[in-house]
Amino acid sequence: MKLEKNHWLSNAYLIFVFAVLYAPIFYLIYYSFNSGGGMNDFQSFTLEHYQAVLGDTRLIGIVIDTLVLALLSALCATIIGTLGAIMIDFIRSNRRKQFVLGMNNILLVSPDVIIGASLLILFTFIGFKLGFWSVLLSHIAFNIPIVVLMVLPKLTEMNRSMITAARDLGATSSQVLTRIILPSITPGILSGFFMAFTYSLDDFAVTFFVTGNGFSTIAVEIYSRARQGISLQINALSTLMFLFSLILVIGYYFIQQYQAKRLNQKNAENDLAKGVVL
Repeated sequence: MKLEKNHWLSNAYLIFVFAVLYAPIFYLIYYSFNSGGGMNDFQSFTLEHYQAVLGDTRLIGIVIDTLVLALLSALCATIIGTLGAIMIDFIRSNRRKQFVLGMNNILLVSPDVIIGASLLILFTFIGFKLGFWSVLLSHIAFNIPIVVLMVLPKLTEMNRSMITAARDLGATSSQVLTRIILPSITPGILSGFFMAFTYSLDDFAVTFFVTGNGFSTIAVEIYSRARQGISLQINALSTLMFLFSLILVIGYYFIQQYQAKRLNQKNAENDLAKGVVL
């Protein structure tokens, strides 16, 4: 009886948490179809705000720039972060490894305002022009620690005897990396890429500091328009971005399921091969 009561309370708590988190989003989506100009009285259903968003060539350009920025920063951060995680994993001294991990985690817990202000000071000091490239470098910088944390657990789970056996058979370091290490940590690499992509896609604070004239992202554009007053085009744009993020999450889920299925099949084949040998 007590377990059933605790189960009911936990379900009620989860429902409350999700309601608090998603109620503002659904409220925003609901009024994106309002023919009126405000968010207090729903008059009638309309798609005019979505038509206005899709017909705004400047806004479409900002969306494309944001997606290109997110893809490039996620790709670069994934490559650098994966190699960094491998180097950290191969550090033999536990004290040195913990120090490097601590330095990596500092960027994760540091406020975005501090990171953005620091990067702005750096770019200004070295005379680097603010714009697309400054935003790209900034996004790569704060995405690398995320990728490192996603990849490291997969490196820890990896069977080290495979690396030893490959080296005993004469495999070079590049062969060990490409044929053993990278295939073993592919799920972590994909997780890091998707995390970096989503973080870059919706980042505002860091981007707001390091963006320059003539370049903007979706987050900065929504903030700029919101300051000018209530516009249901903001609702429509936010709804489209929410749906895009939802599609990414669903796609990532199916990729994970596919990888888990392949891994189970591979393990079953290995177990069968061992049984035949025995």
